[in-house]
Amino acid sequence: MTTATLVAVCRAPRTVYLPALGKETAIDKLPTTEAVAVGPLGLEGDTQADRKHHGGPDKALYAYAQHEAEEWARRLGRPVPPGLFGENLRVAGMETSAATIGQTWRIGEEVVVEATMPRTPCTKFAERMGEPRWVRRFAEAGLLGAYLRVVQPGTVRSGDPIETLSRPDHGVTVASWFANQTPDAARALLDAHESGAVRLADEMVERAAKVLAR
Repeated sequence: MTTATLVAVCRAPRTVYLPALGKETAIDKLPTTEAVAVGPLGLEGDTQADRKHHGGPDKALYAYAQHEAEEWARRLGRPVPPGLFGENLRVAGMETSAATIGQTWRIGEEVVVEATMPRTPCTKFAERMGEPRWVRRFAEAGLLGAYLRVVQPGTVRSGDPIETLSRPDHGVTVASWFANQTPDAARALLDAHESGAVRLADEMVERAAKVLAR
């Protein structure tokens, strides 16, 4: 089992209004050095403006890997500090985009989380970044990060170790599913779900079923 590190824990204390879109966003997350409680719906004190698309039990947390943030910093020619992409957890030594769907980790001594699905870039993210064609660029790069389900609540803080607990053998990763939703991948996910090897989010079950019904 590998050990990684929680670089930063990020929360949005309030929503921010985006005049160009006429919408509120909570993507403006900032790191904290405090210990933060983690429950079924995410970090205590974290605001979520759109729980349908960026919240709920299957999207309780959003994790992004430090090495992918550094790659974006190189491409953009600007820093990508923790929280800029709206992530709750900036991690080092741990795969997020390349994580297998259903993979689990322990963060610190208590919290256990599970990768559920990729992050899909949206117009709020584009407005936040102010980069041309950002939604398309982010999607095509495949450096997406992963949404996480909270399997076991507890408390986390920056510097906590992260331990990989399990990795399903179906072989479908967060990034590969986002990039190419093939019937083989859909069947592998549904078989794993039906056998109890993983517990897919309802959204993932529905999408996989649609892929197989084409």
